[in-house]
Amino acid sequence: MKKAFTMIELIFVIVVIGILAGIAIPRFAATRDDAEISKAKATVASVRAALSTERQLRVLRGDFTAITSLNADGGAFSTFSADGNGVKRSVLEGTVPTCADSGKTTACWDNAYKYTMPSGVGGSVTFTLANGQFTCDTTDENCKKLTQ
Repeated sequence: MKKAFTMIELIFVIVVIGILAGIAIPRFAATRDDAEISKAKATVASVRAALSTERQLRVLRGDFTAITSLNADGGAFSTFSADGNGVKRSVLEGTVPTCADSGKTTACWDNAYKYTMPSGVGGSVTFTLANGQFTCDTTDENCKKLTQ
């Protein structure tokens, strides 16, 4: 007597694998969107921490001028505007890649402090630099996703 799988057993296994794949693939897509949002949250936190540090350094030097720009050298968020001596100082460890740098149209930053959400989430969030704070419209749902 030969020991082998019957046709019904093979079909049953294929159906089970198909059902599992149908459940798992959408979950993996959502995980990628969550990762992109987490990356944007980390960028917002880094920019805010750098703003706070730069503000404190300026106060210690006796310089009370406002921070007016996050991209004094043309890159996104790479340096703050020139200090009192006309010297551009880098306050973030690295630059934040822009949509133009990465060639992407979603899950990226543009030079106007605007973050375009991942395609699965949709929309965009525009941040402003006012009074030394990096903020967005807190009534916007996408802003809440990046700041809470």
